[in-house]
Amino acid sequence: MWSIRFLLPFFLLLTAVLAAEDQTTLTSKKNLTIKATTGIYTGLIDPDFPNVRQFRSIAYAEPPIGKHRWLPPVPVGPSLRRSFAYRFPPSCPQYLTKNLTTWNSNITDFAIGVYGQSLTAGAMAQASSEDCLYLAIWTPTNATADSNLPVALFLPGGDFVSGGVDVTYQKPTPWVQRTQSHIVVTANYRVNIAGFPWAAGLEEQNVGIMDQRAALEWVYANIGFFGGDNSRITLWGHSAGGVAVDIVSHAYHDNPLIAGMFMQSGTAMVNISYPDHSYGNFTFVAKNLGCDFPEDKIAEVDCMRHVPMTLIQNFMGQYRDNNTKPALSLFKPVPDEKRVFFNYTLRAQKGLSPKVPALVSTTSNESATLSRYPLTNVTEGPYQPSVDAATVGVFVCLASNTTVSRQKNSLTTYRYEYAGNFSSITPLSWMGAYHASDVPMIFGTYARKQGVTDLQRKVAETMQDYILAFLEDPENGLKKKGWLPYGEGEGQKNMLRFASGPGSQSIERNVSAAEVDDACVLGKTHVFNP
Repeated sequence: MWSIRFLLPFFLLLTAVLAAEDQTTLTSKKNLTIKATTGIYTGLIDPDFPNVRQFRSIAYAEPPIGKHRWLPPVPVGPSLRRSFAYRFPPSCPQYLTKNLTTWNSNITDFAIGVYGQSLTAGAMAQASSEDCLYLAIWTPTNATADSNLPVALFLPGGDFVSGGVDVTYQKPTPWVQRTQSHIVVTANYRVNIAGFPWAAGLEEQNVGIMDQRAALEWVYANIGFFGGDNSRITLWGHSAGGVAVDIVSHAYHDNPLIAGMFMQSGTAMVNISYPDHSYGNFTFVAKNLGCDFPEDKIAEVDCMRHVPMTLIQNFMGQYRDNNTKPALSLFKPVPDEKRVFFNYTLRAQKGLSPKVPALVSTTSNESATLSRYPLTNVTEGPYQPSVDAATVGVFVCLASNTTVSRQKNSLTTYRYEYAGNFSSITPLSWMGAYHASDVPMIFGTYARKQGVTDLQRKVAETMQDYILAFLEDPENGLKKKGWLPYGEGEGQKNMLRFASGPGSQSIERNVSAAEVDDACVLGKTHVFNP
């Protein structure tokens, strides 16, 4: 029988451990409620990631509903209202095509949360809503107002017609858990016709871009309460989000509020169409939904504000799904020469670019998952030469042109190419380093699936550490780690390539950007699996 004398030290040790755990829990609970300028917010901690606070839904603007549909965002005013930021917000209104794509069939963790609805519903996403102007924040659990951590504000992609905060692969909990050294914010913004209506009866046509700026202004004013340093905000976006980073930063170049830009597979050098001064796209939709006012465009908009957004989204989506003629164009940013410009090269030459460092990236097989879905040849994939041509024309040339334009104007620019082909995030081998395949590597969500290798983990953590260095010091952070800006040093056209070679065995390698860009500049053959 155990004696009291023998057990006493054990009980004392157990009491001390429990007391320490209780203290940690109390500290964590205390840190879960933050008072900011627009309210008091209580977040949560996921037991799987105990060192990360999540504030999943914070409004940065008033709901753009009713008479406010298609108007600029109205910032949330000062308030002491308490909000429990436990659930991710609804995505902004968007349609789920019934047509099969790689995205809704093979790599569904890039889709918004649909909560039981089919990703091929052929209807508006039930988990999307016009009341969508929210952002989410991830911080180290013990971050305080004195922590002054660097901040990344991420703008999701989705071709300006889809996407949002609630995307599995774009939740940075694993990355913040690992580093404990930075804060990530992700923001919704209006997309498609809700964000870019191009209607004759409206004064502002690019309210989705204005949403992004409003989110940035909220972060700048409030992130300090959560432990962030508003002098070290990097505006980061992928695909359309990368384009948006460039657009927003140029639109407010004289007061960018940011220290750096990270444009991942997208820049404003994308071919932006001339505006349709007949406003025919919006009028076509309006007429088909009973708002036929050919001589009164104000009445047309007023009428459309009374049409449920579900009807608008379903009409447009099903019209395109059925390939109905005449074709209905997508609603995307259009040059208004106020916030979206037609010629960004010219603006750079005039000194109208944001004077902050930038990181510009591409993947080596971008267009593999953007080509027509190979229904009859799923295992072998689309025709590779066509994929290469699209990768070069849509992505490589944009990255190259943006980099060269920035260099000519003495703006620090870093470049990388991701070339990995890892089965946990690449279910079909022909996909290779497809569009967005580097996203889960940086966010740390690559480990959600089985089959993660030690090599993949090393590549991901190496990429994360480089991005963190950029967030900490956009001008010199990467240089201190041996990654030189484009145009500097002996290599001059400096680029870092991740996960290249047979089996993606090279974690990182310094290469010349000419290896990639010459396919655009000189018409050389693009290498999709370097």
